[in-house]
Amino acid sequence: MAINPEQHSIKKTAILHLLPGLLLLLFFIIMAPLLHKLGLPSMFTIYLAALLILIPFELGYLFYLGKKENNRFSLKGIVLCREKIPIWQYFVLVPVLTGWSIICFAFIAPPIDSYLIKTFFSWLPHWFFLDDFVNNISLYSKSVVIATWVLGLVLNGIGAPIVEELYFRGYLLPRIACLKRWGPLVNVLLFSLYHFFTPWQNPVRILALLPMVYVVWWKKNIYLAIFTHCLVNIGGVLTMIPLIFG
Repeated sequence: MAINPEQHSIKKTAILHLLPGLLLLLFFIIMAPLLHKLGLPSMFTIYLAALLILIPFELGYLFYLGKKENNRFSLKGIVLCREKIPIWQYFVLVPVLTGWSIICFAFIAPPIDSYLIKTFFSWLPHWFFLDDFVNNISLYSKSVVIATWVLGLVLNGIGAPIVEELYFRGYLLPRIACLKRWGPLVNVLLFSLYHFFTPWQNPVRILALLPMVYVVWWKKNIYLAIFTHCLVNIGGVLTMIPLIFG
């Protein structure tokens, strides 16, 4: 594991944070209206984007760098922030960070998101909004509903969060260590902006993620972020169970 990794310029930092998000947005804009006409919700499209764009690009880039560094497909020296911490700290920090994120997304986000959508994003087509799936679930066939939910559990709950944390916190965050205490803030701001398909969530997303990223920076341990990110996303998917199977 590299102790002093190469530090990225501001330009390179911005590009590597935002490029995968732009690719996701491009896929979503092209595919969402087409799949919507076939009876598939926009949420299905964004999960498909995670499978076909997010995971291959971010994980593929890490393994590409690992091949250059180690002459084999390995994340050694590429994904950092993997220092050991006492087990008990996982049982304290992960619940606290998860609880804070849930409070932000479940209670703080709804009025803020609603205001921002009505004020700045009401011009977007209806298929652009992912909550169309939940709000109009009766419009979709049972097989589509179940397939979307399963994709969400596997990709949004497990696959995408793990890959995002390896990429954003394990790879990119240590490469802006030169920014010192400002590094986590820059990382969170750019990571939030990377979600181009939900710009109205930026204020609350930043608020929800700041403690987690600063703890990762402090402890130099990405597993805290992986567990937290997965638990928050899985929790969001599980809240749909009454709608899906009720």
